[in-house]
Amino acid sequence: MNYFSRPDFHPALFGALRGYSMDKFKRDLTAGIVVGIVALPLAVAFGIASGVAPSVGLITAIIGGFIVSALGGNSVQIGGPTGAFIVIVYNIIALYGLTGLALATFMAGCILVLMGVFKLGTVIKFIPYPIVVGFTAGIALTIFSTQMPDFFGMSIPEGVPAGFLAKWGVYFKHFSDADYVTAAIGVASLLIIIFTPKISKKLPGALSAIVLVTLIVWLLKEYCGLEGVQTIGDRFGSMDTGIPTPHAIGFDIDSINLLLPSAFTIAMLGAIESLLSATVADGVTGARTNCNTELIGQGVANVVVPLFGGIPVTGAIARTMTNITNGGRTPVAGIIHAIVLLLIFLFAMPLINLVPMCCLAAVLIVVSYNMSGWRTIAGMAGNPQGDIWVMLVTFLLTVIFDLTIAIEIGMLLAVVVFLRRVTENTTVRTYGRQLDATDGTDASTHEVLDLAPGVSVYEIDGPFFFGAATKFDEVVRLSTAEKPAVRIIRMRKVPFIDSTGLHNLQLLIEASHREGILIVLSGVTDSVRKTLEKSHIVELIGKQHICSHISKAVVVANELACPSTPA
Repeated sequence: MNYFSRPDFHPALFGALRGYSMDKFKRDLTAGIVVGIVALPLAVAFGIASGVAPSVGLITAIIGGFIVSALGGNSVQIGGPTGAFIVIVYNIIALYGLTGLALATFMAGCILVLMGVFKLGTVIKFIPYPIVVGFTAGIALTIFSTQMPDFFGMSIPEGVPAGFLAKWGVYFKHFSDADYVTAAIGVASLLIIIFTPKISKKLPGALSAIVLVTLIVWLLKEYCGLEGVQTIGDRFGSMDTGIPTPHAIGFDIDSINLLLPSAFTIAMLGAIESLLSATVADGVTGARTNCNTELIGQGVANVVVPLFGGIPVTGAIARTMTNITNGGRTPVAGIIHAIVLLLIFLFAMPLINLVPMCCLAAVLIVVSYNMSGWRTIAGMAGNPQGDIWVMLVTFLLTVIFDLTIAIEIGMLLAVVVFLRRVTENTTVRTYGRQLDATDGTDASTHEVLDLAPGVSVYEIDGPFFFGAATKFDEVVRLSTAEKPAVRIIRMRKVPFIDSTGLHNLQLLIEASHREGILIVLSGVTDSVRKTLEKSHIVELIGKQHICSHISKAVVVANELACPSTPA
């Protein structure tokens, strides 16, 4: 792949508009309206849980959702704020304020655009699955934890600490102060969300709960004097319903250095979640996402949204699947969803002020349950222990520390586990008298080769990289009691050799030559031979000592070991 060729930017919208029909528009219109209604409570809830006003969540869904649909590489992707960002956004605001969040989101958008321009879309899919499962479950538990005060109506004057364990310590201390009416309304909201889909698949549970519970609470407050149940309006006051004007983002080198790790985490998380959502959508629709275009679209959305005070944007799996199940097949449905949210924002914000906070907490508790993937975690019980440890470490680090550390350590641990597996699968065998040239092949006949006295054969089976190079050195040192005259290194099953393998091979050749031992290479693949030529190892050995097949190598080695003995 040429990373420096023309950018792979082909928005799905452009292709979809060719041959667009009224029939397609009707399906997209229906899907867009449904998705907009479903996205409303989630956008509000994610905004509040992230530490910003509910209007910010809506602005993010409107602008980000429009750009993702207009410029993305997937025809049915729905973009907006998601639960995965709640933890990191909340922490950034706590440490650096809204200006720090705006800069981190802007930089994350730039990173995503660069990833798409340099065609790294397919590389992102190689993020180990245990890491994705681990940090997703960790985020889910963290979201669940943050909803306890609102769900139970707890009053915590000293504030809720950031640490997971400290947070639960404060909760247990104040559970006796819970408002039972608020808790009952929260439980009722939870039951409505859970059981509404069982009554009708077309009714969104979250929206049904918000509408019914908000109406009931408003009636109780107006006519029965209900008190103590906090609403969005009680906490945030009257919210402006005008689209905010774009504002500049302050840049300075100190802030960039400080926020770059957070920006990288937002970018990686956005890339992983959006491409995961796109992959799931492709499996249902049979389409194929342009991953690089999708990253560029997501990046542009995250560059623009902070200019309007928004939070990070990515592809949302649940809203994307809602779009598909309701007939959406082109990006027009996603654009309509953004327009629906815009109309709600302009004309229905006073009604949103009446929504109880405990009801939004119930929405997020269900979101966290769906995110947790506990069935996936349970299904991983039979996986290799290394994968389980990577998942558990990533999960615990996400919960106890933060997502940035979790992804960094999780990736490092996954690489270590991978290298260990590759090293264990790379074997070194030795032959001293005879060997079967057809061993390890599909040949039905045997070709037994006799080795002259003083000839030893070492076969490397697997990649010859730094882990395997050390193993090979140990085998060579310990395999022979008497010094051989010729060492044949059989490399037919070596797909590649890295710099450490080259260095160790060069040291072995030089040390062998000093001891009067000659080296012959056998079965070198074309790619490995090119690497050897570039590192000048071919010159060190001599072209005549590099053979295409073991039978030729044995002939050469026998002649070198016993010149007077005919081959």
